[in-house]
Amino acid sequence: MEKEYIHIILADDDEDDRLFFTDAFSELKISTKVQTYNDGVELMNYLNEDDVVLPNVLFLDLNMPRKNGIECLQEIKSNDKFKDIAIAIYSTSSSEEHIEETFVLGANVYIKKPNDFNTLKKFLSDVITINWQYHTSGLNKDNFLLRM
Repeated sequence: MEKEYIHIILADDDEDDRLFFTDAFSELKISTKVQTYNDGVELMNYLNEDDVVLPNVLFLDLNMPRKNGIECLQEIKSNDKFKDIAIAIYSTSSSEEHIEETFVLGANVYIKKPNDFNTLKKFLSDVITINWQYHTSGLNKDNFLLRM
């Protein structure tokens, strides 16, 4: 049976950012289930459970304690179990180095965290309504960085 919602996970150590994120999804007119984790260790422990329900889209903050977003991305991309998860880097950093590294490692999209709630809702709506199968087949660096 097909899920009637889009399963979203956010790994971010900032409590305010997690709240902002979940509030934005609660206001969108899209059926979603959102889970959040405080860091990469919690996230990977969840993803590696035997009977886990994998997310459709995973949002990864880069700067987290214990295990950062880059380490999570590498671990996820090295495991075939996670091949169908679309990965959105969700960071305050707009460093070209971070953008390049996450692109090369196989993330699907890079989002610089917006300061405005309405912009965040627009970003999130755009990301989760992308047809990932089509989008990733023509992935290039020009459409990797999501800009408003």
